[in-house]
Amino acid sequence: MEKIIERLQKVFEVSEVRKQRNDLIFITVGNEHAIPAVTHLRDFEGFSHLVMITVADWIEDGKFELSYILHNYEHHFDIAVCTFIDRDNATMQTAHHLWAQAWTYQRELKEMYGIDFPGSPRVDESFLLEGWDNIPPMRREFDTLKYSEETYFPRPGRVNHDPATYMKQKLYPDE
Repeated sequence: MEKIIERLQKVFEVSEVRKQRNDLIFITVGNEHAIPAVTHLRDFEGFSHLVMITVADWIEDGKFELSYILHNYEHHFDIAVCTFIDRDNATMQTAHHLWAQAWTYQRELKEMYGIDFPGSPRVDESFLLEGWDNIPPMRREFDTLKYSEETYFPRPGRVNHDPATYMKQKLYPDE
């Protein structure tokens, strides 16, 4: 795998390489290099399976980290190609032309995080949240508690417990 990483570093300006485990490496590239790097891995390095596209919300830095996780069946190895995009203008190139299922991940990321993938099929259609008119619910600034309190009214007989106190009473009732 070292040779694959070396080839990627020469062509795609890899800024970071992190070995997560013996069969998983994360590489970080600029967002203009993410789709070309993923394409190279698929077409020339045997990473034929798109495992998933996922996002981490780095609200403190004003960035989203997109990760394209790819699998090589011959070597039983995964590589994640990571890139950062701006949260305020969350747009990324589409990968649906590389793998048919990519549009599903991209559609979900558009709905849950507000990341646009121009040209991706059905990206603007509702996926899970039909009629949703709030900010995307997986963004860290979304207030889940406030939404729950405004949407789901308390039922009679329902009691709220402070988790720390409640568990202490359950685990150590004699103290």
